[in-house]
Amino acid sequence: MVSFSRISAELNGMRAAWRAGMLGPLPPRALVATARALRAYGPLGAATSLPAHRFPERTGLVDEHGEVTFGELERRCNALANAWRVRGIGVGSTVGILCRNHRGLLEAMSGAAKTGASVLFLNTDFAGPQLRDAVMREGVTALAYDEEYAGIVEGLELSDGSYTAWTDSDGSDLDALIAEGSPAPPPAPSRHGAMVILTSGTSGRPKGAPRSQSRSMALPGGILAKIPLRSREAVFVGPPLFHGLGLTSAMLALGLGSTVVLRRRFEAATVLDDLVAHRCTALITVPVMLSRVLAEPAFASRDLSRLSVVMTGGAQLEAPLARRALEAFGPKLYNFYGSTEASCVTIATPADLAAAPGCAGRPSIGTTVRILDDRGRPVPAGATGQIFADTPARFGGYTGGGGRTEAGGLMAVGDLGHLDAGGRLFIDGRADEMIVSGGENVYPVEVEELLAAHPAVREAAVLGVPDEEFGRRLRAFVVAEGELTEDEVRRHVAANLARYKVPRDVVFLSELPRNPTGKVLKRELARGLPPR
Repeated sequence: MVSFSRISAELNGMRAAWRAGMLGPLPPRALVATARALRAYGPLGAATSLPAHRFPERTGLVDEHGEVTFGELERRCNALANAWRVRGIGVGSTVGILCRNHRGLLEAMSGAAKTGASVLFLNTDFAGPQLRDAVMREGVTALAYDEEYAGIVEGLELSDGSYTAWTDSDGSDLDALIAEGSPAPPPAPSRHGAMVILTSGTSGRPKGAPRSQSRSMALPGGILAKIPLRSREAVFVGPPLFHGLGLTSAMLALGLGSTVVLRRRFEAATVLDDLVAHRCTALITVPVMLSRVLAEPAFASRDLSRLSVVMTGGAQLEAPLARRALEAFGPKLYNFYGSTEASCVTIATPADLAAAPGCAGRPSIGTTVRILDDRGRPVPAGATGQIFADTPARFGGYTGGGGRTEAGGLMAVGDLGHLDAGGRLFIDGRADEMIVSGGENVYPVEVEELLAAHPAVREAAVLGVPDEEFGRRLRAFVVAEGELTEDEVRRHVAANLARYKVPRDVVFLSELPRNPTGKVLKRELARGLPPR
């Protein structure tokens, strides 16, 4: 039985989608074609179909190869699907995608889904052994990849073949397949494949988190109810599309009929040029990207008045960066918090961030968030505990088996956090990062935020290391802007936090190791990087 809360979430989601222009009146022919595509291919395969039937001549995508209309993009996806069907790709197949942000990734995604194949998004930061491990574990039968990854792809023997999706020369394998395939809509597959996103693997081996292709409006509507993305605009999507934030943002833009602006590599100066040239109304980033945009010398000279949304997510938004962004852009900053397993959990609006910089905001429509202690009991406002959530798009378990801890129908997100008196969520760190030092619980993120606020610190990461006397102690890794000593770092922490939170060790680095979504790779720091 569908609960009243789920029905309410669907209705509220549909209203928000209607206001944003994702849903709206259509000519009968376009309405029938849209409904047919969604039923035949599911949301992933129909992602390019929906805007093509509504706005066929509108520019749908921009990348280094130029512009393509929604109608052209859909015909290319159809042609690829038909060419892949001839080669045996379809229901039961799994197409892996190892691509940076460009049209080839979306074409491979939509084309594969139109055949009924499952789609696996692969991390472009993988080394050869990691890639082979993921390909074998997830049962990949075909691979679409960028030419720059030919070295790590070499030696993979896949039953349905490997295909370049991007080359710096005249044409990729996907381009050749598209040229030979029919642009007509392919036959509807007998069933829809799954969409599989890999966890970030920042604390261990990446796991496959599959999702069925639900037609629920609760997730997109929940986001649109808080973030004013609107139809027929232009959105620059910076985060990798293999990551949940990037993919969700691109899918929302396609659903709205908004132009998706992509670059294979994020360079702040180029991004600023794109925002102006394509009249973008939304900029999607992770915090490290947002910081680079604000630090770009050309920032002050660019007219970014058309921007109505600057959304960040995928990693911790520290309070100092939130304040800088609000000051630079005005009340346009939104902080998206979620996970691969839970999808969207909370969203902080500009009002939330002005009142509580660095917070993760409140739950979106249809989502429940609770902070629980180790025995599954709710903790009072201000107290730290494990974050548990129930969201409209939570996954059902990892492809290799197992899932997240559950309590009362809620799933553990994997982070520690607390709620303030206004119901806003704050992230206090990963559940597996909390350390006990001399009998005291210490959350590294609190020290990281304090260090990030120091005028001579560009960025910092803190983790626990073994200590014979205290069990664990804190070690800080600092990227300094100017002259800074270990003693100055310790004195800064000691002046603001309890004595047991002062890092015993301070290591200076030229940069912190990060994955493509901007998360600090603390396991690499734990292995012992050499000091600068």
